[in-house]
Amino acid sequence: MLDGLKPYPAYKESGVPWLGRIPDGWSVERNGRLFSRRNESGSAGLPILEVSLRTGVRVRDLADGGRKQVMADLAGYRRAAQGDIAYNTMRMWQGAVGVVPTTGLVSPAYVVARPIPGSEPGYFTRLFRTAAYLQQIDGYSRGIVKDRNRLYWEDFKRIPTAVPRPEEQQLIVRFLGHVDRLIRRYIRSRKELIVLLGELRTAIIDGAVTCGVDHGVIKRPSGIQWLGEVPAHWKLKRLKNVARVAGRQVDPREPEHRIKVLIAPNHIKKGVGELTRLETAEEQGADSGKYEVRRGQIIYSKIRPRLRKAAIAPLDCLCSADAYPITVDENEVRPDFFLRLLLSEPFTRYAVDCSLRVAMPKVNREALGGCWLCYPRLEEQDEVIRVVKSGIGPPDSAAAHAESEISLVRELRARLIADVVSGRLDVREVAASLSEDIEDIDMIDADDAIEEEPLDECAGESSSTEADA
Repeated sequence: MLDGLKPYPAYKESGVPWLGRIPDGWSVERNGRLFSRRNESGSAGLPILEVSLRTGVRVRDLADGGRKQVMADLAGYRRAAQGDIAYNTMRMWQGAVGVVPTTGLVSPAYVVARPIPGSEPGYFTRLFRTAAYLQQIDGYSRGIVKDRNRLYWEDFKRIPTAVPRPEEQQLIVRFLGHVDRLIRRYIRSRKELIVLLGELRTAIIDGAVTCGVDHGVIKRPSGIQWLGEVPAHWKLKRLKNVARVAGRQVDPREPEHRIKVLIAPNHIKKGVGELTRLETAEEQGADSGKYEVRRGQIIYSKIRPRLRKAAIAPLDCLCSADAYPITVDENEVRPDFFLRLLLSEPFTRYAVDCSLRVAMPKVNREALGGCWLCYPRLEEQDEVIRVVKSGIGPPDSAAAHAESEISLVRELRARLIADVVSGRLDVREVAASLSEDIEDIDMIDADDAIEEEPLDECAGESSSTEADA
């Protein structure tokens, strides 16, 4: 299907430098001629809508206690009708825009644009999220600090936009929807494979760190429900007797600290024990107390323990107040072995159970220190770690390959969308021949299942303090 796509037969100059040439039959219009602003008060009973940088506008899940809460007073919220386009004024330059899926209420931080007849919202939202268009949005946005620039309605109205004929807009939306469903189906299959590989990885780790590498080892009851039977010759001690949960909080704005790497839970890959990226406190705009961490200490995320986020600090750094810096007694436990214990399913069950006793899923210091750990001699720990690293190598390699495939196909999708909505590729004939029988799939489950805050307001950094630890 994609191999047969070609450019349009003829092009003309758009008269707009960044647009360049556009197909004959297309026009250039200011957004004010394509949309009118909907500025209507909302009414009780309507769902609250939010924007996601990945999935566009969606209904907010108010049942998730971990999400930011909606304002108690909804008087400032506005009505958005199904088929409107809504964008976040502070995040439009990042692509925080989408088609409203159902009539609902949006935050005062949103602008709601009502398409005039002949303006297909599905076409324009795809165009608005392309890299070239986002550059224009950034240029039209205003603010004192770049990452807080706002795109006001009066500025949005002035942006020139390439406009195909109405029937062609619909064909473009049909084509891209068809391709998007195929891509999402492929991504879903890769994600399902990654989940299975993750389960295999967890099983390898759990088996080794809870039972050792000798499958014929004699076991005894631990007397602890979530541990069950343990190797008879292993030690059984509370975490506080083999590790110290400690850390001094510092101001990350001070010159000596702002240049340090700051590790937060969102920098730790769940269930793997690896860091995804390193950013300084200054780069993150940190302004509340953080823990000092020494190289080799273990950073354990105390919030939402089901995500299993822990890692060994690769350098002297800071960590979020939403995590604990843990010093291990290396005469008792190797840091690598201790990390695997924290990532194991039995420990996670204990941590999750403790976290459910408070409003926000979080493990406090006392509960963490009171956790029972079972472990062998240092020499056997070394053997366990060797076996674990060898055993998880193949599933980790396969998962990395699947992740790479997902990244590549997402890049292909972004490039294809940009080429189609800008008129570099003609999809009219292909779109007209497409059938409508491709099964739709859950858009978020397939491609966009991520930990993401809604963008109604600017999400500040965590306000956790030692008092709630």
